[in-house]
Amino acid sequence: MSTGRIERRYDHLRALIDGKLASIIRAREPRDLMEGSRYVMNAPGKRIRSTLLILSCEAVGGQMKNALNAAAAIEMLHNFTLVHDDVMDNAPSRRGRPTVHTKWDLNNAILVGDVILGFAYHTLLQSRTSNIRRAARLFTESFVAVCEGQALDVEYERRPFISVREYYRMVGKKTGTLIATSAELGAIVGNGTPGQITALRTFGKHIGRAFQIQDDLLDVVADEDRLGKKIGGDILEGKKTFLLVKALKRARGKDNDLFRSLTARRGRSMPPEEQRALVKRVTSRYEMCGIIEAARRQIRHETAAAIRALRVLPSSNAQAMLQWIATMLAERTH
Repeated sequence: MSTGRIERRYDHLRALIDGKLASIIRAREPRDLMEGSRYVMNAPGKRIRSTLLILSCEAVGGQMKNALNAAAAIEMLHNFTLVHDDVMDNAPSRRGRPTVHTKWDLNNAILVGDVILGFAYHTLLQSRTSNIRRAARLFTESFVAVCEGQALDVEYERRPFISVREYYRMVGKKTGTLIATSAELGAIVGNGTPGQITALRTFGKHIGRAFQIQDDLLDVVADEDRLGKKIGGDILEGKKTFLLVKALKRARGKDNDLFRSLTARRGRSMPPEEQRALVKRVTSRYEMCGIIEAARRQIRHETAAAIRALRVLPSSNAQAMLQWIATMLAERTH
């Protein structure tokens, strides 16, 4: 399957998912609640999780039409987490648009997140599969895990140091869970064998890790215009990214003092010129200490592990597209 055909199929699947999402929330009242919900679901996005779910279903011999409801449900669950994350972070914008609590208010944002989650379950339960109870159980376990991951993120903000293992635990729940669940749920809906379901769960776990580490890396190496936000935001917030966690473990002397100072930065403000100077200095020290290369090496390792997991699946266009997505996510620039 050529790259051009893969890209056209990916765009086709995104359009199908967008159409499905647009058809779900039809109610007009309560006005602010329903307008806010449609506002979230109509936001532009890559639809990575829902596309993974459909392709995983097809990779085990299932049909796309049977996976579309589950794909829409996983996308809605993802958007539920974004709405509530924005509330917790008091974020003014997402994807270049005002967040729900900014455009409406805090109370409506909380309700919008909740009702999107409700619609997600309603949509999932309409899936055409004999494994609906197993699918619903996995979906629920994933919902809980994402909440646990967010709670760990908040807890880690209060700590001066976390281990790489703790970092993986946090991002595995907060970010990786829905990616791994997308692949596993697709295999379940497609009536895959136990071995195929395990393989796709493993695939999703590794690309979830690669996705988050690449996200951490882009904060310091991406082109600001392409990224759509200011470079160095994680540095200024003192977030426990893969880069900072690795740096705290590896660096010594003044470099270690610099990296440790970042963990106490949360909530502190400084003039724009000082912000730029700090980001430039930290990025330079990441480079000199080998942290940026360590991140790139780990992304390659996780991506390779994900692709290896697909070897148990029969050769197909869907399997080829899953490999393409794994590589695309690892090499993305925004």
